[in-house]
Amino acid sequence: MLFASSIALLLASTAVHTASAACPHMLSRRDARVLPQGHPAVDGSIFARDNAQGVQGSVDLNSLEKDLTKLFTTSQPFWPHDFDSYGPFFIRLAWHCNGSYRVSDGRGGCDGGRIRFAPELTWADNANLDKALKLLEPVKAKYGAALSWGDLISFTGTTAIKSMGGPVLGFCGGRKDDQNGDASLPLGPSAQQQAIHECPINGECTAPLGPTTIGLIYVNPAGHMGVPNPVGSVPDIRSTFKNMGMDDRETVALIGGGHAFGKTHGACKLGPGKCGSGPDKGIGRNAFTSGFEGQWTGTPTRWTNDYYVNLLKYNWTLFEGPGGNPQWKPAATDKLDADDAHVRMLTADVALLHDPVYLKLVKEYAADVKSLENDFARSWYKLVSRDVGPATRCQGSRVPPPQPFQNPLPAPPAKLANFDAVRADLAKILTGKAAIPGDGALGQYYGALFVELAWRSAATFRITDHFGGANGARIRLSPEKDYADNVGMDKVLEVLSAVKSKYPDGLSWADLIVLAGEVALEHAGSKPLHFIGGRVDAVDGENPAPRTYYSNATVAARDTMQVMGFTPAHYVALAARLRSPSQQARLGLGAKTYTSHVDAFSNDYFKILLQNHWVPTDVVSKTGAKQYKSDGYGEPRFVTDADLALIWDPEFRSFVEKFAQDGQLLQTVFVEGWSALMKADLVGHNDLAM
Repeated sequence: MLFASSIALLLASTAVHTASAACPHMLSRRDARVLPQGHPAVDGSIFARDNAQGVQGSVDLNSLEKDLTKLFTTSQPFWPHDFDSYGPFFIRLAWHCNGSYRVSDGRGGCDGGRIRFAPELTWADNANLDKALKLLEPVKAKYGAALSWGDLISFTGTTAIKSMGGPVLGFCGGRKDDQNGDASLPLGPSAQQQAIHECPINGECTAPLGPTTIGLIYVNPAGHMGVPNPVGSVPDIRSTFKNMGMDDRETVALIGGGHAFGKTHGACKLGPGKCGSGPDKGIGRNAFTSGFEGQWTGTPTRWTNDYYVNLLKYNWTLFEGPGGNPQWKPAATDKLDADDAHVRMLTADVALLHDPVYLKLVKEYAADVKSLENDFARSWYKLVSRDVGPATRCQGSRVPPPQPFQNPLPAPPAKLANFDAVRADLAKILTGKAAIPGDGALGQYYGALFVELAWRSAATFRITDHFGGANGARIRLSPEKDYADNVGMDKVLEVLSAVKSKYPDGLSWADLIVLAGEVALEHAGSKPLHFIGGRVDAVDGENPAPRTYYSNATVAARDTMQVMGFTPAHYVALAARLRSPSQQARLGLGAKTYTSHVDAFSNDYFKILLQNHWVPTDVVSKTGAKQYKSDGYGEPRFVTDADLALIWDPEFRSFVEKFAQDGQLLQTVFVEGWSALMKADLVGHNDLAM
């Protein structure tokens, strides 16, 4: 690990040890944890998440598919299959493992295989999925560490669809297993989730949380807040799938394609394990999972578009199911096809008839099974691959061509520019007159703006789903260039255009932006940084949107550290990067920073934070940052609540104190952190600490 050297210097501090309690998402990930009693064995050799390469390459997927296909039709007494196949059960497992993904911060999903642990395994929507995991234990044991639980679960669901005649696009492998469920705590219910975003009324949760109800993957099947009104379910469906990154077409394809298979389980009102009697008590036809009972089609182990046909063909009537919950069945006056005697719908299904966009898609899929197959195959692949990241991270022999949701990039040039020459050219434009006012006494210093541009471009990276980062230079394009934090960055790009024009073929904007920041930092006194070239330029600006939903700056700082994948030491060190007064002014804070030495990299930032008493001003930036002013003698200094979060948080403060005392330590940790961030999205070069 790249970070091992400087972290070793800090181990004497109790602050590092408190990371396990204060931030279990981070350093504690390396600690082996005791698994729940009876839990299937987990590969203990994989703790860190910093190696972007997967483990799928050594697994023969054809052999694995044969093993799974046999498993699907081999019923086990402890949990007998329905309709002679476990296929629908494993589709549910894969859906629920992957369906926790949310676009707001990239958390959730099946990378990590955390559905094996609390909190996910305890969610109401995941009832009885422990049995599905138990069924997979022999397969996991056969392939061992070469096959992660995350890959096994996702591949099993895809294979189940294929085994029942459904369409599949391919498989993206490469997930690695977490040793516990800590990384899912922010999904809720937990104190971490409450700190990031509260949900005062469970059932009416909003983004950045994924579902409207914590503990559900989808929506409340009974209707919004349990009220069986299909119209009321429509907003829940749309917001939940939007939070997963799905549009309306993908939503309707996934719902009906998934519900082509299997059934719900709610054999009686008594609850799990209590229905029926004798050896079949609580299992098979007496199973209780969701408390709803019935199948969506007459052929629940064969791929069809009957879900949509049934929605349109029958007049759906509300009734109380055997589990005591509101469900929908064909009206008594409907003439049922022979296979449809037991067909039932949930309020969330009937809701698709009560929205004009959804209804149009239902009609399309009912009439055109080929359209459904194309859309479902692509939507399913997106569902089970989104959290793996760009297509370049996918492993295995069945990876399809890059899909739009993977933000594909063009191929790198055959020959790269001479980066030493580029460095020399960048050094020449650190000062001078340009398209935008710079910094310093004459307004002609651009180094701090180059650092700001590189930071803004790279700091979009999320270790949670491996999206964002400097590669692609999407900061040039909408929507990223239009985010409030990036005001004026287009003008900084104009300053760099003179250098870019000298190297039309082998120098991407992405490489130039990163290199400009590094040249500026090195000229300001940083130790040499570790530049790696070969980035390319995207044709769109799609990147993770800024997270503007935090309740206060301290929560924002801690969560940003986790989402980006930093240790506390490196997150704090990076705050010492050069700051541009002119950029502060463009953000609405006035040309005011903590220092007048804008062209010098040092540990003064940390000394100033500790040495002053800070009082709030009435100034708030365009991004919501609150300005504070030093209260005392001498020249006034200005910071924001994002800066002060580093001394308000006890763990962060311990590193502020260390860096204030030891400038050389800061140099070492900063160089590691900056270099790691700049190459975080380059597959094979990711050194971030998760």
